[in-house]
Amino acid sequence: MHATRERQAHINARKHQQRVRLALFLTDIILINIAFTVGFVMRYQWQWFRDISFAATLREYLPIQVLFNIALLGFFWLDGVYALRRSPAWLDQIWTITSSVIKATFVVWVAIFIYGPVVYSRLLIMQAGMLLILMMGISRLVRAWYDAHQRKKGVGVANVIIVGAGELGRAVMRTLFARPELGYRCAGFVDDDPYRGRTDIGRFAALGEVSALPEILRRHEIDEVVITLPWSAQPKIVEVIEQCDAFGAKPRVVPSLLQMNLNRIDVNDFGGIPMLSAHDSDIGPFNRAFKRAVDVVIGALMLLLSSPLIAIAAIAIRIESPGAVIFSQSRAGKDGKPFQVYKLRSMFKDADRLKEQLKDMNEVDGPMFKIREDPRRTKVGRLIRKLSIDELPQFWNVVKGDMSIVGPRPALLEEVAQYDEWHHERLRVKPGITGLWQISGRSELTFDEMVLLDVYYIDSWSPSLDFKIMLRTVPHVLSGRGAY
Repeated sequence: MHATRERQAHINARKHQQRVRLALFLTDIILINIAFTVGFVMRYQWQWFRDISFAATLREYLPIQVLFNIALLGFFWLDGVYALRRSPAWLDQIWTITSSVIKATFVVWVAIFIYGPVVYSRLLIMQAGMLLILMMGISRLVRAWYDAHQRKKGVGVANVIIVGAGELGRAVMRTLFARPELGYRCAGFVDDDPYRGRTDIGRFAALGEVSALPEILRRHEIDEVVITLPWSAQPKIVEVIEQCDAFGAKPRVVPSLLQMNLNRIDVNDFGGIPMLSAHDSDIGPFNRAFKRAVDVVIGALMLLLSSPLIAIAAIAIRIESPGAVIFSQSRAGKDGKPFQVYKLRSMFKDADRLKEQLKDMNEVDGPMFKIREDPRRTKVGRLIRKLSIDELPQFWNVVKGDMSIVGPRPALLEEVAQYDEWHHERLRVKPGITGLWQISGRSELTFDEMVLLDVYYIDSWSPSLDFKIMLRTVPHVLSGRGAY
């Protein structure tokens, strides 16, 4: 039954791709003819760029319009505009489209020069081509938004298997998890290491050794196999590729050089010989200063704006139960260095002493401790936790420099002591009030999933990513999803 549903989903995904390809093709035909018509109006009625001394009708341009369509669609097809690659960069798409338009324009110019009467304007073709590039650029933006929206709903998603669960395999998992809009669903991973091959990483299921791959491909509808084995395992890589070909799955080999991440690689010229060199993946001095300036400005502003809400919450906390209103606790900062984090108290006084007694009620995996209906929590505490009001005093930690607005969740020191080796990667930067973990599910995530998102954030940091996370945090906080 499961296999049948999986096969049907696979067929539906293929049909969805075909529908998208057809819709894109038909849309481009419409845009080509709109661009040609507007180009005609610009040339003969508005007479942009250059006056024209002779008149012509759109009907007279019909042969040129047909040739313009055929040439453009032909070059679009040859240049791979309709290849439906997964998440191609917008600039890459525009570059391909521009290249095709230039070639098609040249073909039409040659035809006009050889066969066309003087009435045909080469400037019209150039204007129509420029308009078409602009319109197709907009259409690709709309398509990217639509694809991302559909893939988040599971439509048009490709099933993948990851071969290898080392650092490079986890880098692939981080990207798949952090960017669902890419349209990949990971069925799991295989690895010959006895521990890794049988230990799930969050929602990524461990499916055993690499030798189990043929049986997995036989039982499941797998579209792609991502191979992240080191180059020292070349015979195994070749064997896996042959298995993929036998079962109709597309193999994708990630070179082990990318364990350094493309963001960490520079390409230099050494006397005409191209050479690759790795640079530090940490945020550079300038970016670090910029991030700090943003933290100070936004942190101070938020502290000022939220002070009335903090005061109201503090009064409610004090009325309900005795004890300090502000709760401080040692957490691990950058490189694991301890610091005191500040929060509004959401539990009864001395709640930490009861933690050991409630150990069996823990609802999360890994070193974290979370209980959805924690008996230590006060009534006011439940409300301020749900709306994240208890974390507002942490803006003081941001102003002080212990934390950042965006970053990994600040971990307890006792949690860090239980980390696996790869978990320590999340300590490379300052912890944050919000992060990818918060806008992706918060407490609904497993610990491994949270770490995958943290390391993806660190490796992919940019000012735009920070602002994107900040903007998306607001609706997530207001919804209260995953907060307990």
